[in-house]
Parts: sequence; C-alpha cells; structure tokens
Amino acid sequence: MKKLSVAVVALLLLSGCGNVSTSTAREDFIAGNGATTYIAIKNRVAAPTIKGMTLLGTKFSLPKNEMAVINVWASWCSPCRAEEPVLSAMSEKYSEINFVGILTRDNPVNAEAFVRKNMSPYPTLIDDSILIGFSKTLPANAIPTTLVLDKQGRVAGRISGVVTTASLSELVDKIESE
Repeated sequence: MKKLSVAVVALLLLSGCGNVSTSTAREDFIAGNGATTYIAIKNRVAAPTIKGMTLLGTKFSLPKNEMAVINVWASWCSPCRAEEPVLSAMSEKYSEINFVGILTRDNPVNAEAFVRKNMSPYPTLIDDSILIGFSKTLPANAIPTTLVLDKQGRVAGRISGVVTTASLSELVDKIESE
C-alpha cells in the first residue's frame, strides 16, 4: 500500500511537468523585422482620429493635420522595451512632431509603471481600438510597430519592428521634407 501511495504522489507531481496550458506567454505576439514601408503622397489616406485616455489618466487628442509618430507597444514586449530610449530621444530631437504611444494587449498598470520608470516624454493611449482605423492603410501588424503621419495627418510610413535612430530619422526626415 505504501508503494502505491508513493507511486500516486509521484504521478501527480510529474503530471505538473507536462504541457499544461498555464503559460502566460503571448502566443499572439508577432515580432517585426524592422522593415520600413513608405507610401507615396498620392496614395495616402487620412489617419484615424487618435484620442482617448492616457496611461497617466489624462485626456489626449492628437491635433489634426500635423505630423506625428505613433508607436504601438506593450510593456511585456522585449523589443518594445528596448526601443523606448530611441523613441524618447527622437521625441526630443523632433520636438515639433507629435509622438504618441498606443498600448496594445497589455495590463495598463504594468505599462504605467514602465512609462513612469523610464520617464517617457510622450503620452500613451490605452485604447487599442484606435488601431482598427489603420487597417486600410498600414496596419500595426507586429509589436512594436511605428507609424508616421505626414503634415496633413495622412499615414505616410511604417516601421514594423524595433525602430533605430537611423531608421526612424530616415523615415521622418523624408516625410518632413515633402
């Protein structure tokens, strides 16, 4: 009887090592490869309205007909965390351009802690339903994704994956000089 009890306990312990679906890993995460897409002026369409509540509890509305950099991110996303210093530095370099984050598939409490810890200088909206409005132009098909709007508020470019100083500067400079 003692051997049977030991065997049952051992089986129960070992069953905890099986492929049980208790993982908190994000299976829907798609990493971008850093590819940059540019849309010719004649093919651009207006970006959706970008407004809502920020992680820090304030209301935000992106001005119409102004250039903007929109970064789609999540605090659990390692590439997103890695690119944050670049985006912060670029928002200071291009202070005349609006920088806005859009949080997706994340816990706002964790994201707020990340934003506060890193002192991110631009707002992050917590309503990722805004992303639906980009579906007919350049959808945010990976995390992170960075979209650039031209001076008329039209979708002009996208970096799918981690931005670098070089990739974002090149795209922003090209669109800004039009």
